[in-house]
Amino acid sequence: MENLKKEIEKYIPFNNQEKEDKKFILEIFKSEKDILTRNNKKCHFSVSAWIVNSDRKKVLMCYHNIYNSWAWLGGHADGDSDLKRVILKEIKEESGLTKVKFLSEDVFSLEVLTVSGHIKKGNYVSSHLHLNLTFLIEADIADKLSIKPDENSGLEWIDVEDISKKSNEKWFVDNIYSKLIEKVKKYY
Repeated sequence: MENLKKEIEKYIPFNNQEKEDKKFILEIFKSEKDILTRNNKKCHFSVSAWIVNSDRKKVLMCYHNIYNSWAWLGGHADGDSDLKRVILKEIKEESGLTKVKFLSEDVFSLEVLTVSGHIKKGNYVSSHLHLNLTFLIEADIADKLSIKPDENSGLEWIDVEDISKKSNEKWFVDNIYSKLIEKVKKYY
């Protein structure tokens, strides 16, 4: 857990959203317990993957069953503070991909995400926050994909210019996905 905190402390925010969310996450380390598991019903760590193809013009997204929208891949830390290991597990589970590479060993983005109340596996999950770290990953567009039917019902390489047409989560499109696209263009 201390390594995770240090990783966040050294992270250099890209914009004001990241600056404020970094401060918020570091405060959570002081005020909350059990933030690596869903036992903390208010907030806990999650991890996401911004998976790009070799020319950085497409992003792999899944059609998320709970949110009925195209979204990035990712999941909960579930007690593991090594979020790079967690995201590799999530990518394999959600897409079937096993041959991926981190384009940076460091966190690519961080964000505090609101999660609306929803039903999961027949149980109601109250609204809460995800303390989310995102990693930039490259995968081969020709590799075979396989959905995880209990979580997603589609996988697609989407042109970055078309994400706003595919995802119906406007806040994510305007504030997160657009930021990630901008960062890739600027640095990769």
